[in-house]
Amino acid sequence: MAKVKVTLLGHASMLIEPDSGESIYIDPWLDDNPTCGIGVADVDKADLVIATHGHNDHIGDSFAVCEKTGATFVGNYELCLVAGRHGFELGDRAIPYNPGGTIELGNVRVTAVQAFHSLSMSPNQVLGGPSDDEYFKPDGAVCGLVLQFANGITVYDTSDTALFSDMQLISQMHGPQIAILPVGGKYTMGVREAARAASLIRPEIVIPAHYGTTMGQPADIGELKRGVKFLSANTRVEELKVGKTLTYTASQSKVS
Repeated sequence: MAKVKVTLLGHASMLIEPDSGESIYIDPWLDDNPTCGIGVADVDKADLVIATHGHNDHIGDSFAVCEKTGATFVGNYELCLVAGRHGFELGDRAIPYNPGGTIELGNVRVTAVQAFHSLSMSPNQVLGGPSDDEYFKPDGAVCGLVLQFANGITVYDTSDTALFSDMQLISQMHGPQIAILPVGGKYTMGVREAARAASLIRPEIVIPAHYGTTMGQPADIGELKRGVKFLSANTRVEELKVGKTLTYTASQSKVS
């Protein structure tokens, strides 16, 4: 049966592994992430590294993981220009897209979708760019993303975003079974908005991300579960602890 594994690495960093064998890292902030249990040195295999935007808690160690593993970097056009400064040739090891665009890499189809969040590029990522106390602005667009696998399973990671009504349209277009939603409520939407987002997207599973007392963004996941149950009765919330994996198998799932 069709299967995909979703592992929370910490904060908003995710590892997605479909049954076709790819290892896909989304926003891998690893080495300096106080909520993450692994570092770049622990990553042995990566096929795709997708950065949703240029804030350091998202682009993080994207280029380091690509360099170590030979993975292909995927991001908006401006982030791919920055990837070029790290030695990843545009169109080869750095594949650009923008909201509304889709790329196909092997068994994986990746669509960039809209998100609402602030724009900047963390200065430590911009080699030969501005000084350390400045920001390269803008970094392009903050992109949510939809991963569609050959086995028919679809994962929607909204990235950092506010609630917006076109989440419903994204769901109608792509039909995700799993949605990864930020719930920290300071730099992104909070639990009330995330529950409403679940009612617009209507996935089988919601995985909360981008929250926690360590990051100064506490969230009441119990409130999220109650809100989702009320607004989207066929959706359930799976709260993943750092390093834990959700295994989704065609209308079944388990956490390990």
